[in-house]
Amino acid sequence: MKLTLRVWRQKNADADGTMSTYEVDGISPDMSFLEMLDVLNEQLILSGEDPVAFDHDCREGICGACSLVINGDAHGPERTTTCQLHMRSFRDGDTIDVEPWRAAAFPVVKDLVVDRSAFDRIIQAGGYITAPTGSAPEAHATPVPKPDADLAFEHAECIGCGACVAACPNGAAMLFTSAKVNHLNVLPQGAPERGTRVLDMVAQMDDEGFGGCTLTGECATACPKGIPLMSITSMNKEWLRATRKAARR
Repeated sequence: MKLTLRVWRQKNADADGTMSTYEVDGISPDMSFLEMLDVLNEQLILSGEDPVAFDHDCREGICGACSLVINGDAHGPERTTTCQLHMRSFRDGDTIDVEPWRAAAFPVVKDLVVDRSAFDRIIQAGGYITAPTGSAPEAHATPVPKPDADLAFEHAECIGCGACVAACPNGAAMLFTSAKVNHLNVLPQGAPERGTRVLDMVAQMDDEGFGGCTLTGECATACPKGIPLMSITSMNKEWLRATRKAARR
């Protein structure tokens, strides 16, 4: 395959960015999108140019580091992570636009790399549980109903990639925050902080500068792990309950 790539190049957060055009040839349809970028970077290095900076780690669809907007879609045309997107999803001769996440809360570090530490601070604001010290409890000492366990696992699948923010027209982080809130709140281990957790995490999310949620649903459509839109509704109910309880004190 021969492709034309229009790639966002930006030296740092304070510099102006621009789309630069490159031609790559000999691309196998079985390559992943990141492997194709590796080929581009080898080409740039051999010609004495600065390679394109992009995030990656496991390349197995687990870590969520490979955050790219491809032809206007978070992670590209398939509902998967960028590292699991293969070039057979494109055609020979295609022009492909490659950009970083676009969100005020995700400032560009360089080229396609953005700073997603805002997500870490949201988790730190309330992503913990009260656990007694001492020896490990028996596995069956805290019974968890299967529907609750299934719901917790469903939300725990969130890998924090940020596709929900990139896909949202408002740059909201509600799907991510709701996944982190709900996967702890539905378990008995997370019950002691149930109210304070949702209040603290939502407050931190707002402080980070993410946009407001209008439930357009683009976040759930783009999520590579299938976190449902109803997760936001569940978190909103938790937040209202906690807000009313705090007001009565």
